[in-house]
Amino acid sequence: MAEGVFEFKSDNWETELLQSKGIAMVDFWAAWCGPCKMLAPTIEELAKEYAGKVKIGKLNTDENSDVASRYKIMGIPTVIFFRDGKEIDKVVGAVPKSQLKSKLDSLIG
Repeated sequence: MAEGVFEFKSDNWETELLQSKGIAMVDFWAAWCGPCKMLAPTIEELAKEYAGKVKIGKLNTDENSDVASRYKIMGIPTVIFFRDGKEIDKVVGAVPKSQLKSKLDSLIG
């Protein structure tokens, strides 16, 4: 994982996300997914920009299918926003950085 980007997995999902306080953004992705590769640099940039304010991470859907199915991930990339461990919003597809940034800003503000 890139610097500042947290790697979520089935075995740390409960403690690192569900029991955490504050805002989190999770990119559900897979290695074979072209649009996921396009979104990856954006996720890395946002992780640096929002360091200390938002927990930003990725979850590989192939390696952690139990978590992906719990959130009914039908297409990837899917980015889910959480507040205090609860899902509050979702964006599907490789969206522009500005869209994710405005979403984060509204959640923080």
